[in-house]
Amino acid sequence: MPDFGNIMKQAKKMQEQMLKLQEGLAAKTVDATAGGGMVSVTVNGKFEVLSLKIEKEVVNPEDVEMLQDLVVAAVNEGIRKAQEMAAAEMGKITGGMSIPGLM
Repeated sequence: MPDFGNIMKQAKKMQEQMLKLQEGLAAKTVDATAGGGMVSVTVNGKFEVLSLKIEKEVVNPEDVEMLQDLVVAAVNEGIRKAQEMAAAEMGKITGGMSIPGLM
C-alpha cells in the first residue's frame, strides 16, 4: 500500500517548487526576430512582451501589411521560445513527466 503521507509531502514540495519556478520565469527572457532582424521582440517566461524594436528601413507607409506580418511573426516566435524555456524549466521539476494543467 502506498505511503500517502509521503506522496502528500512530495506533492507539497513540487507545488512549492512550481511557485518558485513561476516567479523565476518572470525574470527570464528570450529574444526573437523576424524579417532578418528587422523586427525584434523580447518576451519573458510569463509570455509577456517586454520590448519590441522595429528598424526604420522596414517602415513603409505603402506596405503596412508587411510590417504587421513581421511584428506578428516576431511576437509569435518570442512566445514559442518562452514556452520552450518554461517547459524545459518545468521538466527539471517534474523529471520530464507530463502533468496536465501545468504549463
